[in-house]
Amino acid sequence: MLNYYNRIAGQSIERLAAISDGVFAVAMTLLVLDLHTPAAEAIHSEGELWRAILAIAPRLLVYLMSFLTLGIFWVGQQTQLNHLERSDRDLSWLHLAFLFSVSLTPFSTSLMAEFIAYRVALVVYWANILLLGILLYASWSYAIRAQLVKADVTQVVQQAFKRRVIGAQSLYAFGAALCLINTYWALGFILLVQLNYALAPRIGFLPKL
Repeated sequence: MLNYYNRIAGQSIERLAAISDGVFAVAMTLLVLDLHTPAAEAIHSEGELWRAILAIAPRLLVYLMSFLTLGIFWVGQQTQLNHLERSDRDLSWLHLAFLFSVSLTPFSTSLMAEFIAYRVALVVYWANILLLGILLYASWSYAIRAQLVKADVTQVVQQAFKRRVIGAQSLYAFGAALCLINTYWALGFILLVQLNYALAPRIGFLPKL
C-alpha cells in the first residue's frame, strides 16, 4: 500500500504551480522589508536626505538583483511546469526543495546588503543562486527521465532548457569568482547577467543560451 501511495501522490501540476506562486510572492515581498527609509530626526536638509539615500544605495542594488533573480527563476520554473504532462511524488519534492532555496533568498540578500564588501557574503549569495539552478536543472532532468513531459516536447526543447540553466550558472560562477578582485565587480557582473536574461530576447549584451 505504501508503494501504491507513492505512485499516486503529488501528481497535480496545478497545485505545484499554486504553491510556487505563493512562495515566490512571499519571498519577493520579504526582500523589500529590509529596506528602511532614513530616520526623520537625523534629516534636517535636502543635502542630508540625498546623502542618506546614497548611503542605502548598496541595499537598493542588492534588492534589485535579488528581485531579478527570483523573477528569472520564476519564469524558468513556469516554463518547466508548462511543458509537463503531469507530476509525481519525487518531482514534487524536487520542486519543494527548489522553493526552499527560493525562501532562503531574503536571508542571503540581507547578508549581502549588510556586508557588501565581504567575500563570504558574496559567496553565500552566489551559493543561493547556484542552489536554485541545480534544483531547477535536476527537476527538469528527472521529469525527462520519468517521462513526465508532454508528448510534443522535442529533444530541441529539452536540451534548450538544460543549456540555458548551465549557461546562466556558468556566468554566475564567473561573476562570483570576480570577488577575488573586488565584491563590487562581482555584483556588477552578476547584475549584467541578470539584466541580459530578464530583457532577452529583444535586448541583450551577453550570448543568448
